[in-house]
Amino acid sequence: TCALPISVDWVIHGKDTLVSVDSFNKNIWWELKYATKDNFMHRVLYDTMQKVYVQIDVARRLAKSQEYLTGRNKDLHLLVYDGVRPLSVQWEMWNALDSIPVLERGKFVSNPRNGSVHNYGAAVDLTICDAKRKPLDMGAGYDDIRKIAYPSLESEFLATGEITQQQIDHRKMLRRTLKSKGF
Repeated sequence: TCALPISVDWVIHGKDTLVSVDSFNKNIWWELKYATKDNFMHRVLYDTMQKVYVQIDVARRLAKSQEYLTGRNKDLHLLVYDGVRPLSVQWEMWNALDSIPVLERGKFVSNPRNGSVHNYGAAVDLTICDAKRKPLDMGAGYDDIRKIAYPSLESEFLATGEITQQQIDHRKMLRRTLKSKGF
C-alpha cells in the first residue's frame, strides 16, 4: 500500500517524487472525492490523504494544460478528483464491482493484481469547472460507469437526446485541453 503524509507537498514514493497536483499552477483546483462519501463506494476511502498527489511530470503537464485552458477562457479550471491511489483502495474498488465480469470491470477499475497507473501517481480523474467550482455538464457524473460516459458512444446518445451537443462540446474541450500537452 501507499501511505502518504497529509501535511507535505513533496512526497517520496519509491524512486518517483510525488507532488500536489497544483504545485506548478494554482489555477488547478482539486477536490479529493475518495476522501469524501461523494464517490461510487459512498464512503471515505482515503482517511489519511488530504490532497491530490501525482508524479512531477503529470503535475507539470497539467499545469501547461491549465495554461492552455486559461488562454481560451480565464474562468475555467481543471478540477482534479483523484491522483495517486493506494493499492489497498484499488483492491476495495475492484472487489466492490465484483458483480461486473472481470473484462468489463477493468474498464472502470484496473485489476489490482496488475497494478494501476493511479497506484504510481501517473493518472488523474478530472473535469473542467467554472469560477464558482461548478463542474461543466458533461452528461455523465463522476464515477459514472454507464455507457453514456463512453466517448465512443457520444453520437448515439446525442441522436437519442440523452446527451446534448453542449455536453459533447464540454467533453471535447476537456480532451483537447489534455491532448494539447501530451495526455
